[in-house]
Amino acid sequence: MSQHHIHMAGHVVERHITRAGQGGGRDVFEYALLRVVPRVERGECINAGVVVYCRARSYVGARVHLDEARLLALDPDADVAGVRAALGAVEDVCGGGAEAGQAARDDAGRRFRWLIAPRSTVVQPGPVHTGLTTDPAAEAERLLGLLVR
Repeated sequence: MSQHHIHMAGHVVERHITRAGQGGGRDVFEYALLRVVPRVERGECINAGVVVYCRARSYVGARVHLDEARLLALDPDADVAGVRAALGAVEDVCGGGAEAGQAARDDAGRRFRWLIAPRSTVVQPGPVHTGLTTDPAAEAERLLGLLVR
């Protein structure tokens, strides 16, 4: 099934709507970029990771990559070790277990929602986007390569 939509610029685009059972084995997933904002008052940021959630597979995972040179170009006094620790904490929360602290008791969806909640810290989540995937872990790697590295 498809629908036609006219964008403000006058272009016609076709949007495909997938019904339950018609995804070709693909499941809906959500993701958000992890942004490092070394000086919150300036608002400048670099992408340093991605968090992926797939409800159908009870999956939540993060992949991170910190480009120290880019971070230090934004702020020569940036706390690189602190940023690495914050990114590591996101990975820990996704993984669950003892490293996740209190979040260990929460299901994958609650951990994802907690991680993507807006905050005014050095490591911030971006907006949530969606897609379809057969492998959410592979999707996290693909998005890391496409949007972060």
